[in-house]
Amino acid sequence: MRPSARSILPAACLVGLLLLTGRAVAVDATRMTFAELYASVGILGMKLSDRIQGLAGKPVAMRGYMAPPLKPEADFFVLTKEPVSLCPFCQSDADWPADIVVVYLRKGTALTSCMEPIEVSGTLEVGFKTDPRTGFVSLLRIVDAGLRRL
Repeated sequence: MRPSARSILPAACLVGLLLLTGRAVAVDATRMTFAELYASVGILGMKLSDRIQGLAGKPVAMRGYMAPPLKPEADFFVLTKEPVSLCPFCQSDADWPADIVVVYLRKGTALTSCMEPIEVSGTLEVGFKTDPRTGFVSLLRIVDAGLRRL
């Protein structure tokens, strides 16, 4: 027996409302926070937490702020815990926030203001990597990411 339009309509409206209000998150994405990125940070460097290492290769979602991109045509940006209004690449390393995650957006995803909170969702990559075009080095990356304003 086929479901009637009456039984489908409420569910379809709810899904549409969630998409329009930006409240939908990938169902299978695990939310991560800046506070849980590292087990320790010290003179010997940063040690990733067991939880973050266990999420490598899995869908994740994370909230934060977009730092100004390295170049306007860059296909990645840095997600920070707090808003950063100046180009972090133009400052000394002492001004660079300790809690960052590099985000590679999926094609066609528009950037947003650096001062408004966002949520990104994609696949977590763990380990040092150098971007071949910019030389930017990262430890944590969310790739094939979507972005939504909060």
